Amino acid sequence: KGFNPILPKGPGGRDYFAECNAWVWTFNVPQDVQGLIDLYGGRKPFLSKLDSLFEVQYGGEPKWRFLGKFPDMTGLIGDYAQGNEPSFDIAYMYDFAGEPWKTQKMIREIMEVWYNDVPLGIPGDDDQGAMGAWYDFGAMGFYPFCPGAPYYVIGSPVFSKTTIHLSSGKEFIIRAEGVSRRHKYIQSATLNDRPLTKAWFTQKEMKNGGILVLRMGPRPNRKWGSAPIDAPPSMTAIN
Repeated sequence: KGFNPILPKGPGGRDYFAECNAWVWTFNVPQDVQGLIDLYGGRKPFLSKLDSLFEVQYGGEPKWRFLGKFPDMTGLIGDYAQGNEPSFDIAYMYDFAGEPWKTQKMIREIMEVWYNDVPLGIPGDDDQGAMGAWYDFGAMGFYPFCPGAPYYVIGSPVFSKTTIHLSSGKEFIIRAEGVSRRHKYIQSATLNDRPLTKAWFTQKEMKNGGILVLRMGPRPNRKWGSAPIDAPPSMTAIN
């Protein structure tokens, strides 16, 4: 009774949660995003909830009071907090729900808004390099979404070419054709010259070496990666 998901009780909201509020922790199930989608009643209501995370404000409180209560919730876009690790995978969840183009949009927005070359150029506490590592993956164009799960989800690369030198002596290359600040949306993709319609690839595919080509453009391709069969893995199977 009286529970406020934006402003839970206790210093830092820690009567219920650590470092972030209920809004952020709601999405922290990287092992089973499809299960969370099912709990919301399908892709459409889940996407509505996910969209709203980046839009809601401070629970009717002034911003200074919200930040005073949640000193760890920095780098805000709506109630999404890039300045703390519990948020790190959330923008990539659109890949699971049929709208990878929104992942591409949000990853670029987060990098442009919250990372730059001024004294406040990192949005939060760079715990052993966590903030920097998130940016490095974002700039390369992929992310290790779920710890221990052998796959990577695809975002929107900044670099036109990234070469990863593997311990085996092989190379895994990500090439973003036509990429620019405006050309941030994936139009089509190939992996080792074969069409890639899903917004993820496996650790095995990377380990074997090869080349991932992403053809970029200024407008979203809303069909690429949108089919349920193309969603990244979850513990719960897609119905």
